[in-house]
Amino acid sequence: MKIISTNLAKPSTFIWNGRETSTGIFKKPTDAPIYLTKNDVLKDEVSDRLHHGGYYKACYLFASEHYPYWKNLYPDLDWSWGMFGENLTMTGFDERAVYLGAIYKVGECVVQISQYREPCHKFAHKFGTQGVIKQFIDYGLGGTYLSILEEGNVTVGDEFTLLEEPKEKVTVAELFRLVFSKEKNQELLKIAAASLAIPAKKRILLSKFIK
Repeated sequence: MKIISTNLAKPSTFIWNGRETSTGIFKKPTDAPIYLTKNDVLKDEVSDRLHHGGYYKACYLFASEHYPYWKNLYPDLDWSWGMFGENLTMTGFDERAVYLGAIYKVGECVVQISQYREPCHKFAHKFGTQGVIKQFIDYGLGGTYLSILEEGNVTVGDEFTLLEEPKEKVTVAELFRLVFSKEKNQELLKIAAASLAIPAKKRILLSKFIK
């Protein structure tokens, strides 16, 4: 897994339900290293601290391998790395082979695979249709947020080196399906609900589905 683009956003606004709202989803590639803190990415816009940023959503990554699929669906959009609001565009990142709670060394940082992406109206605004939310969920491969265990700089070309995997395993893709599917795998649900890699309120939410 290697970083091929580091992306930051400046604040921008749009009208939603008759009100002006700000967003940091319009990220663009930057030539300089970016600094990952335990609550966010330095110099990156986080407009809604209730739903973005913080320990369990400090940094978002997304795989470049998914871009052709989405470009085919939305060929008229202005495409560049960072299109999905990710801070790190990756190559070789596969949600079906990376586990919730796994710990990696990358650049100067030590990071942990954390919680799932929940597409929202700001994501839909960027793509020009509310229908993209269902498409994103149905696609099932939504990248992942990172918790930053050790802060520092990362840059293009830095590779993720695995340091530790959890004993009880649920992949990033399996976690995404657990959250959004009606029929939930009970064994995976128990693992996810017990994982300290996601916040307590999300663990409580998942535990309510355990039979």
